[in-house]
Amino acid sequence: MAKEYDLVIVGGGTGGYVAAIKASQYGLKTAIVEKDKLGGTCLHQGCIPSKTLLKSAEVYRLTKESEKFGIDINSCAIDFAKIQERKTAVINQLHQGVIHLMKKGKIDVFHGTGRILGPSIFSPLPGTVSVEMDDGSENEMLIPKNVIIATGSRPRTLPGLEIDGKTVITSDEALAMEKLPKSMIIVGGGVIGIEWASMLADLDVDVTVIEYAERILPTEDVEISREMTRLLKKRKVTIHTKAKLLPDTLEKNSGVSVQFEKGGTNYTVEAEKLLVSVGRQANIEGIGLENTDIVINNGVISVNEFYQTKESHIYAIGDCIGGLQLAHVATKEGLIAVSHIAGKNPSPLNYTNVPKCIYSYPEAASIGLTEQEAKEKGYELKVGKFPFKAIGKALVNGEADGFTKIIVDKNTEDLLGIHMIGSHVTDLISEASLATYLDATAWEIGDTIHPHPTLSEVFNEASLAVDGKAIHF
Repeated sequence: MAKEYDLVIVGGGTGGYVAAIKASQYGLKTAIVEKDKLGGTCLHQGCIPSKTLLKSAEVYRLTKESEKFGIDINSCAIDFAKIQERKTAVINQLHQGVIHLMKKGKIDVFHGTGRILGPSIFSPLPGTVSVEMDDGSENEMLIPKNVIIATGSRPRTLPGLEIDGKTVITSDEALAMEKLPKSMIIVGGGVIGIEWASMLADLDVDVTVIEYAERILPTEDVEISREMTRLLKKRKVTIHTKAKLLPDTLEKNSGVSVQFEKGGTNYTVEAEKLLVSVGRQANIEGIGLENTDIVINNGVISVNEFYQTKESHIYAIGDCIGGLQLAHVATKEGLIAVSHIAGKNPSPLNYTNVPKCIYSYPEAASIGLTEQEAKEKGYELKVGKFPFKAIGKALVNGEADGFTKIIVDKNTEDLLGIHMIGSHVTDLISEASLATYLDATAWEIGDTIHPHPTLSEVFNEASLAVDGKAIHF
C-alpha cells in the first residue's frame, strides 16, 4: 500500500536528517529513506570517526611531550584496538541520538534503497519513491509532494591505484584498520590527506605525502599551506609536491610501492600501505534519475540557489550536488531547501562565507577569500597577521605555532577573509564566521573585549594589526 508524504528525503546523512527535523518542525509529514545507517558518511565513515582517531593521536603526542609540562610518565604505548573501540563507542552514542531525534520528530524512517520512479498510477509527476527494503520485505511505495535527494558521496579513486582494501585503501578502509601500519604513502595532499598524515605521524607511522599540485592544501591561503608544510616536515612527514604519479608503476609485495615524476626525475617510494585521498564523487547512480528530467553536470546534480533540480518539486543537497563537500554545508543546504518547500522565502547561501576546517596538528581554519583570490578580484587590501607565540594562553598550552591572518578591503573596511593555523582554530573560526555574517569590520573586532588569557585574543590582535596597531607583537 502506497504511503503519502509532504516530503521524502532520500539519504539520512547529516544534510538529510537535519532537513527532516526542520520539515517536521514546519509541520510537514516527512520520511527518510536510508540504505545504511542514519548519520551517513559524516557520522560513520568521515567527520566523527576520523576526528575521534585524531583526538587519540593528540593524547598520545601530548603524553610523549608531558615532560615539558613537568609530568614524568614512565611508559607510553599505543593500544590501537582500544582506540578503535573508543571510536566505535562515540559513533554508536551519536547514532542512537539521531534515531531518538527521528522518533521525537515523528519522522518515518525506511531502511532500504530508494529509487525515484517516473510518472505512474501513483503520481502524474516523477518523484514517487520505491524503497527496496533491507529486510527483504515487499517494496514500500512513498508518494511525496516533494523530494530531497541527499545521497552523499564516496571516496574517489585513481586509474592504476585500484583499491584492494588491504595494501591500497581509501579513508573508509583506513578508519577500519585493526592495526597501525609502520609506514603509509598518502596520494593527495588535500584536507583529508593532510588530516591522515598528521594523525598517523602522531601515532609513530612513517608518512609520505604525494601531491600533484604545487603545494599541499592548494585551496587554502598560500601562507597557511606554507606553514602547514613546515610544521609537518618538522614532525618528519615527507612531502612531495608537483609530483605526478607514473601509470602502471604500482607494485605489491609484502607492502606497496609506486613511482612518480618530479622535476624531470622519476622517484620510487615504498610503504606498508597506500592511502588514496584524491577527493570524493557523488552517489547518484541507481536512484532513478534517468526517470526524471534532472540534469547531471560533471558527475553531480544541477540545482538552483534553493536546491531545486529541473524537476521543481525534487531538490538535491550536499555532496551529490558538488561544491563545498562539508557536513555543515549539507546541513545549511537542507535547511534552505526545506524552508523553500515550506514557503518561508529563505535567503540563498553565500558560499564565500562558509567556514572551512582542517583537523590536523596544527589545526587550520578559514573563511572568505584568500589573499591571492582577493587580489585577483581587484580589491585593494590591508592585511593583519598575528602569531600565536605572542598569545599568553598559547604559551600556557605549550602550542604556540601558527598565526591568524585577516584580509580587509582597504576602501570599505569590509572583511574579505580570515585564515588561521594553530591550536584550536577550528573552534575559534566561529567568531570569524559570526563577524562575517554580521558584516563587522576589523576595527570592530579589535575594539571588542576578548578575555585574557584566551586563544581568542589572537582575533583582537590580528584585527589591530590590520592598521599596524597590534599591542603585543
